[in-house]
Amino acid sequence: MRIDKYLWSVRYFKTRNIATTACKKGHVKVNNQVVKPSREVYPMDKITVRKNQIDYRLEVLDVPESRVGAKLVGMYRKDTTPKEAFEHNELLKFAKDHYRKKGTGRPTKKDRRNIDDYLDESE
Repeated sequence: MRIDKYLWSVRYFKTRNIATTACKKGHVKVNNQVVKPSREVYPMDKITVRKNQIDYRLEVLDVPESRVGAKLVGMYRKDTTPKEAFEHNELLKFAKDHYRKKGTGRPTKKDRRNIDDYLDESE
């Protein structure tokens, strides 16, 4: 089975087109080699997928005939993604909040409208 079809069928991507695009951009590796979308996948291959700033690592256990239900995905792949990858993603969320806390700095457009409404009510 093609790598893009495999990633779609084990529900790592919502559509095959998105999976194909990820392969073309170099976000998908099989056995530590960047691959094209047409690369065939076999049992015991190690796949690395970069998605949402997380490097998912999975091992192919079997190749499904077509897209499988969410409950059956475990039969076809083994997820070996380290927990540190998800913790790193949590740290990124906190880092984004660091730059501008709510209520500090220049008012946003919504804040400005609320201020104007408040001032109009008092007159």
